[in-house]
Amino acid sequence: QVQLVESGGGSVQAGGSLRLSCAASGLTFSRYGMGWFRQAPGKEREFVAAIAWSGGSTDYADSVKGRFTISRDNAKNGVYLQMNSLKPEDTAVYYCAASNTGLTLRVGLSYDVWGQGTQVTVSS
Repeated sequence: QVQLVESGGGSVQAGGSLRLSCAASGLTFSRYGMGWFRQAPGKEREFVAAIAWSGGSTDYADSVKGRFTISRDNAKNGVYLQMNSLKPEDTAVYYCAASNTGLTLRVGLSYDVWGQGTQVTVSS
């Protein structure tokens, strides 16, 4: 069974940090491009960051560039999102997703597998 499970969400004050993790199972993880997306209440899902299958290429939304870092460990079937200098507008449910293209992609429809999401709440 193909599965992505996020963890690491929580509540933090503005300026704080969180590290999200996504554990993959049931797929050849090292062949997949991985992405993080988020959805705030009343808003559409938006791209946050992506990393190619090898980890050699990354992409970030302008809103998080310089604050968030995506990484992966193919030996552990895991992808991570280090979030620093968090702002209240970062509050959302964060989802990880896997794309069998292996590429860094910004479009959600390009991803084949999604996790259930983890809540991140940033208070001012």
